[in-house]
Amino acid sequence: MIRAAAGALMLGLAASGAVMAEPKITVLAFSDLASWSDDDHSEALSVFTNTCGDMPDRDWSNLCALAKTGPEARSFFELFFLPVLIEDGSDPLFTGYFEPELSGSRVETARFRYPIYGVPPDLPTGTAWLTRKEIDDGALADRGLELAWLSDPVDLFFLQVQGSGRIRLQDGTVMRVGYGNNNGHSYSSIGAEMVARGIYQPHQVSADVIRSWVSRNPEDGRDLLWTNRSYVFFREVSEVPANEGPLGAMNRSITPLRTVAIDPAIVPLGAPVWIEKDGEVPMNRLMIAQDTGSAIKGAQRADIFYGTGTQAGREAGRIRDGGRIVVLMPIQRAYALIPDVLGDASPLADG
Repeated sequence: MIRAAAGALMLGLAASGAVMAEPKITVLAFSDLASWSDDDHSEALSVFTNTCGDMPDRDWSNLCALAKTGPEARSFFELFFLPVLIEDGSDPLFTGYFEPELSGSRVETARFRYPIYGVPPDLPTGTAWLTRKEIDDGALADRGLELAWLSDPVDLFFLQVQGSGRIRLQDGTVMRVGYGNNNGHSYSSIGAEMVARGIYQPHQVSADVIRSWVSRNPEDGRDLLWTNRSYVFFREVSEVPANEGPLGAMNRSITPLRTVAIDPAIVPLGAPVWIEKDGEVPMNRLMIAQDTGSAIKGAQRADIFYGTGTQAGREAGRIRDGGRIVVLMPIQRAYALIPDVLGDASPLADG
């Protein structure tokens, strides 16, 4: 799901720290990974095979073919991969994201009056277009672009932050929407704007706090949302079965607590990624890099997918933790990185 990362973008909590000109690359042993032997490697292998067939480079495609023969999972990873730690000087940061489930309507009503727009056919490429305020003021009205309608502008805003969601319609059916495109404007954090206006201190800002404040201050709240000029357009993806996750950046369903969004300029989409997340609920787990996000930049930055619905949203919203991210690379590719650091072509991403 090409999207804005909930924790970082909405709240203005981007990773801090100066970025080094040349990332430091260290090849580790599996014995260096905390609690490696305790994980369910077979579950990670299953998720890996969901998307590895879309990895174009030969070393990945060969490993994918082998993975689909049903090897013993832990042995597969230990025999054919090496853990690679990439450090670029930025502070490690984990956040979480989820797929919202919202009430909505196929038609506009007195209650449901905030449209989810599909991609306009005249949306320009490579340039900034209409702003959020202009769109909210009706610049796209009466063009037949409405996929559905929501009852709360904050629900719409958060849906755009997450980049996908399920809309439970009034007839009991469910529509699924996914990221279609955007208006070309850079994201501006409303959490950071609240802090800049002196409304809250940084440690006080959360999704629930933003929602509550906008609800109590509807006029100022709309003005706050408009400070983020970026706007996301959606497409209907209801062909994805209800028991599967939303589509990620590889156009395949993603898996709760096994899919992680990473920076694809550094980590190949589809690669196994070992995470060691600190915080109130530590997590040592083998994830698969199946998604991206516009706030996910840097070697030690990741966004964990927590699933669908309210509880998943609560869990994802609490995550802002340090730790460590280690990429599992095919052996020859890992050794090829030792003499040099990442160059302009990024050998990790491009092979």
